[in-house]
Amino acid sequence: MNIDLTNTTTRRIQESLTQARHLMGGPAVGMVLTLIIVTDESAQYDAVRAATEAAREHPCRVLTVISRDARGSSSRLDAEIRMGETGPGETVLLRMYGPLAEHADSVVVPLLMPDTPVVTWWPGGRVPKAPASDPLGALAARRVTDSYAARDRLGTLARLAEVYRPGDTDFAWTRITNWRSLLAAALDQDHDRITGGEVSAEPDSPSAELLAAWLEVRLGIRVVRSSSDGPGITAVRLTTKDGDIQVSRPDGRVATLARPGQPDRQVSLQRRPMADLLAEELRRLDPDEVYQDAVTRFAKDLSAATTQQEAEAADKSAAKKAAPAKRPGSGSGSGSSK
Repeated sequence: MNIDLTNTTTRRIQESLTQARHLMGGPAVGMVLTLIIVTDESAQYDAVRAATEAAREHPCRVLTVISRDARGSSSRLDAEIRMGETGPGETVLLRMYGPLAEHADSVVVPLLMPDTPVVTWWPGGRVPKAPASDPLGALAARRVTDSYAARDRLGTLARLAEVYRPGDTDFAWTRITNWRSLLAAALDQDHDRITGGEVSAEPDSPSAELLAAWLEVRLGIRVVRSSSDGPGITAVRLTTKDGDIQVSRPDGRVATLARPGQPDRQVSLQRRPMADLLAEELRRLDPDEVYQDAVTRFAKDLSAATTQQEAEAADKSAAKKAAPAKRPGSGSGSGSSK
């Protein structure tokens, strides 16, 4: 059932939701959370589709906030209600025009499901400066971003690390869940002491940076980053005295686990669609301390690397200033010997 409301109010939206639920014979309650999607018109289709698929596992009310022509002088709210299409939840697309787009939280608050958790998701490259301080992020127990979709991937990840608050997470972290599970299972078996590691991935991969940081935190080693042609992360190598423990995935689908003295194993390690990533994040509504440790370590390593680069640049500049200037005529061929 689809209901279109033009130039409407939150009260009319609530009444329409109740009426549609009664017409369909649905229960008055049954949804476990409210998912707020903050997006634009170009990205809303994929985001709503992913949320609809995730709602099969987590029945929820999806409120999609779409800002339209925020520079206009008059405010207007259009709504599109979708119920019973492909899942048990409710989807409301809220298109806000004019100054109303700057106060989306005033529209969203009356539509939240009572006594249920709230998750706010910024799909695509729409990453707020500080998710926890954003008006729509402040309503949520969990705030989901995707630094991989941003133009400056590593810069966005570093900024999110600086403003991290409990409840923040990133799809760049969710994408490496299967990598972390496979590596943890491999390290559960007997092995010699690990002395170093390497993560290979496409350039500017925030997932690779977080995986390397997680390994550093958990194993107490130094993990270097190397670039490959992708897709995504292509290999992880852990160095031991007996040989390397390595997971390689050159095609983005099947990985090979190699261990010293043991035959290689083939493991399914496919790149996951957006709906799977979202469904995983909706399974837990408590702060992810492991992600916090990893993103904090990434920020620390990035700061140390930046300090070292600045120090090297200062040393080169000082050396250049201290070098004696050549006197005129002192070069080769400046005169003839007698």
